[in-house]
Parts: sequence; C-alpha cells; structure tokens
Amino acid sequence: MSSAASPPALERNDRGLYALWALFWLLMIVVAVEDNRDNMGVRWWEPLVWEGSSCLVATAWLVFGRRASANWTRDLAQPLRWFGRHARWMPIVIGTFIVAIYAIRHGVYAFTSETYEHDGWAFIFFYESVKLTLFATLWLCIIFGLESFALWRRERENLLTLQKQFAESQLAQLRAQLQPHFLFNALNTISSLMQVDIARADRLLTQLADLLRASLQVSARHVTSLREELKLLELYALIMQERFTGRVSVAWNIAADSLEAAIPAMLLQPLLENAFKHGVEKSSAPVAIAIDARRVDEELRVSIRNTGAIADATRPGIGLTNCRERLDLLFGARARLDVAAQDADVVAAVALPFEKYAP
Repeated sequence: MSSAASPPALERNDRGLYALWALFWLLMIVVAVEDNRDNMGVRWWEPLVWEGSSCLVATAWLVFGRRASANWTRDLAQPLRWFGRHARWMPIVIGTFIVAIYAIRHGVYAFTSETYEHDGWAFIFFYESVKLTLFATLWLCIIFGLESFALWRRERENLLTLQKQFAESQLAQLRAQLQPHFLFNALNTISSLMQVDIARADRLLTQLADLLRASLQVSARHVTSLREELKLLELYALIMQERFTGRVSVAWNIAADSLEAAIPAMLLQPLLENAFKHGVEKSSAPVAIAIDARRVDEELRVSIRNTGAIADATRPGIGLTNCRERLDLLFGARARLDVAAQDADVVAAVALPFEKYAP
C-alpha cells in the first residue's frame, strides 16, 4: 500500500496488522526458546537467531509489500483474483527468504566463531518452501479479512454520509414547502380583513412582519428549542385571534421542564394552522384550542387540541404530511405524529426523543 495519502481506515488497519504480527513473532520466539531450554546441545542464543532471522526477513517483506502495493483493496470483491495477484510473488519471496535467513544465520555463527550446521540444501529449500507457503497463506487470509473489513467500514461511512446529505436535502425541501404554505395562509387572513376592517388588517400586517422576522431566524436552523418554537406559535395565534375575534380562545399548558427541549424548527406551526383551519374556520360556535407540552420520561410530548369540525381534520394535507416526513427522516420509529378525534375534540399529538437544545 502506498505510504502517502492512505485512507484513515486503512492506516488504522495497518497498525492493527503490525500489532498482531509483532505478537505472533514474540510468541514464536518464546516457544522456540522454551522448547530448547533443556536441550544441552543448543545454546541459549541459538533459538533467538533462528526465529529472529525469520522474523527479520519476513517483516521486511511485509513492510515492502504494504508500501509497494498501490492498492491492497483492489480485487477484494474477487477473492481468487486477489490471492492470485499476491501468489505471483511467492517464488521470489520464497527464494529471497531462504537465502536471506540462512545468510544471516551463517553470518551470526561465523561472528561467534561457530559453524551453523543444517540439512542439505535440497531438503532445506523443499522444507522451507512448504513452511513459508503455509505461513504466507495464513497471513494473506488475515490481511484479506482486515482489508475487507476496512473497505466495508469505509463504504458504510460513505453510505451514511450520502444518506445524511440526502436526508438534509429532503428536510430543506420540506421546510421550503412549509414556508410558502404558512405565508399564504397568513396573507389570506389579512386579505379577508382588508374588506371589513383596514385598521385591524394594518395591525395584522405588523404582527405578520414580527412573525416572519422570528420565523426566518428560527428556520435558519434545523433544530430549535421548544421555547423559541412556542414564541412563533404565540405570534401566529395572535394574528388568528385578531381575525376570529370572539370565536376562538387559546390556552397554553406548558411544563417548565420542557421549554429547553430540542425540536425541529417550524414543526408545530402546521399543526396549529390545522386547528384554526378545520376547527375555527368551519365552526360557527366558539372554539377552544389548547396547546400542551410536557416531558414524559425520555420523550417530549406536545399536543394541540381543538373543538369544532372533525370530519376533515385528520386528513393529511401538506402541513401534516411534511411534519410526518420530517420526523421520520430525523428520528425514524422513535418519533410519531398522530391526529385523531377524541370525544368532541381533534388532537394532534407529537412525541419525539427528549434532548436538551444546544445552540
């Protein structure tokens, strides 16, 4: 593998490989020393030379292979091809390995004025070739497993990154759909008042400007605090109460420990719009709307309840559909949005994991 610009996953993989390699050779040297400790014909340093020479040359080949190979991940999807590509080097590896380790051993023995005695060269080449082939096959299997795992992990990280980017683009699209939808409803409210009460319409325009200013600040973030989200709802409720003077009352039942909870920005706005649209607009009788928020164990639960018309309130429009899709993208099965009739009321209930908002 090239030493430059290596993927982080593969660098970690190399560290693990070298650690395993060092542990293996330490074990081999300890076993060789123990096996010959009571052998009077073998001096204490000889097993160190035998196993040490093999370790030194094998390590040199491993490091060379890791640095010289342009891409160890190539052909991982085709194991036979991957092993075949590395097996082509075996004749060279075997030849240089045998020559090198016996040259080292003869050199060390000569330095100590001793003679290194061994079997004939024909047997040596046969024996060492078989042993090295088995040894190389074992380590190639280990390297293949480590490389396959590293590649799988890197591709999984890339997939998760792509999924996150796709989810963020979907969220941005859903939020972009909600903004015009909300603005259209607010302007429609003001337009209806322009025909009957210009002063009230002017007051509503001022309130709408405040609401838009606040919503732009909040919508610049994917997530906001429940406290900030409720401020938007209060501004919107003021505008709608101006429009439906005497026809609607709004009650706020907000638990103090829920105010700092994190919540997707502009999530509750469509639910309150839904309450006014289906509860207030379609009812000639006074309508009561209640917004409730509280923490229940590890969940934040928010509900918007209204009296009035029930038939169309549970049908998924743009607002409800987008809210459900946003919750699904952000939390999956851990969050839910239910809109259902309860007694004579309609309740939109949101439940999502409780997390403190961190700006």
